[in-house]
Amino acid sequence: MTVVRDTTADVDAVWSVLTDGWSYGMWVVGASRIRAVDPRWPHIGSRIHHSFGLWPFVVDDVTVVRRMIDRRELVLEARALPAGRAEIILRLHPTPTGCRIEMIEHAASAPFEWVPDTVQHLAVYPRNTEALRRLAFLAERATR
Repeated sequence: MTVVRDTTADVDAVWSVLTDGWSYGMWVVGASRIRAVDPRWPHIGSRIHHSFGLWPFVVDDVTVVRRMIDRRELVLEARALPAGRAEIILRLHPTPTGCRIEMIEHAASAPFEWVPDTVQHLAVYPRNTEALRRLAFLAERATR
């Protein structure tokens, strides 16, 4: 499942938001608070300790960097226990007027990996569309 958004912010501005782990709660839909960010973020193996949900039904969890190509790609493993894990790939592509942000998400564990891809897509497309909208706004704000 892929969502794409074009922004007037350049790759460096978008990458700056992605590498600020404390901003995660501002653009990731469902993240209710950031509890801690590994000082090595976004290097491989580093983590953001976050919570999701609405009080009093808040679940503490982590997101881990699985792969990183500086200013081009960030691959995250997001956990949402007990629901499972998802792999999220964020790719940045320079454009003449800014940057194209690509977000790919798929289930990486049971029970959601058993759900057909088309159903997964329908479930996460609105959330990821909103996440990229927020990410673009944060990057654009930084370039003003």
